[in-house]
Amino acid sequence: MLRLSAATALVASSLGLGMAGPAWAETTINALYMSQASYNEADVRSMTEAFEKANPDVKVNLEFVPYEGLRDKTLLASSSSQGYDVVLFDVIWTAEYAKRGILADETDNISAKVKDEIFPGAWTTVEYNGHYYGMPWTNSSKLFFYNKEMVEKAGFDHAPQTWSELVEQAKAMKEQGIVEYPIVWSWAQAEAVICDYTVLLDAFDGKFLDKDGAPVFQEDGGLEALKFMVSTLDDGITNPNSTEYLEEDVRRVFSSGQAAFALNWPYMYNLANDPKESDISGKVGVMAPLGVKDRTEASGVNGSMGLGVTANTDNADIAWKYVQHMSSPEMQNSHAERSLPIWKASFENSEVISGREDLMKAASNAFTAMIARPTLPNYQEASNILQVSIQEALLGASSPEDALGSAADQLKSLTDQ
Repeated sequence: MLRLSAATALVASSLGLGMAGPAWAETTINALYMSQASYNEADVRSMTEAFEKANPDVKVNLEFVPYEGLRDKTLLASSSSQGYDVVLFDVIWTAEYAKRGILADETDNISAKVKDEIFPGAWTTVEYNGHYYGMPWTNSSKLFFYNKEMVEKAGFDHAPQTWSELVEQAKAMKEQGIVEYPIVWSWAQAEAVICDYTVLLDAFDGKFLDKDGAPVFQEDGGLEALKFMVSTLDDGITNPNSTEYLEEDVRRVFSSGQAAFALNWPYMYNLANDPKESDISGKVGVMAPLGVKDRTEASGVNGSMGLGVTANTDNADIAWKYVQHMSSPEMQNSHAERSLPIWKASFENSEVISGREDLMKAASNAFTAMIARPTLPNYQEASNILQVSIQEALLGASSPEDALGSAADQLKSLTDQ
């Protein structure tokens, strides 16, 4: 059966038109989603109902599980004859799913036009070894938040534009007694610290792996990123409790006015501006994570998720058509309050950006700059190794050079297995 081109299906979907082509009779496909964060169940059901209305001979069965169970459910179903046709997956699982043959390779079904219309950083959500295993669906990067009032009080007429300017402003605030610890991060030994480290590695123009998949984060930009992290602790401008904090801790500290600067996911924007949730409502500034002078203008970490067709489905064409519908501009723009779109044009759409222009500008710059965490099939083991090593450096138990050198050696042993 002829596969539909990505460009054709997306254009048709965005115009609300039915798709001419092969007819399917009473076909049912099964799709697996998560039950929290980003698009909620009501959003997914609404989008799916629109697809079923446009394709009355197709029924989509939806199943929702907590994020914590999403990967296990997908892996278990991959060996079943009654598995899923479409699955939601985290960016950190793409390499594993591709290598295990869980996802269908859709590279030939994605046109150059569609590739160009979506943020380059978003494509890293579904890419492995130069192939695409679905469509990016949710779009997210950590953003840089700042307290406008504190910046002005410290005598600056603009927020920091580079990480070195951040240090300058933070030191001034500390010296002036404006805030004891100007910067707060989520550096607990968890995935959160990998995300913050990725932002900084990106800013210092580093890489996790070379073209052959060998670790290179222990040198150049990757090493500079960790040295920067350690230096802010040594200088007393980073809250020392950051080594125990996760994202919600960062939100609490920043929203209570106990920090001037923070990295966090876009969800913090609305909450930090909500008088019921925050003491600094109306004082919150946001921008893409900063760059490094003469190297980068912005940085970011891919925290997105993709939608893909399973490799063992008997309904590949219909399933891919459904994925295209769910990721289309029409669906994404109409639900943009839940998850920021993957499409560049959405960030110039007045209906999408109205009332949150600063957030959308920050996200647009971050989505252009953001990179993925190491794209390895055994990502979880690699992440755990990096978490431990970064923590050792942050706590002063090891130098940044030794910590990252040890992590690189362990990762090389892991990938050689």
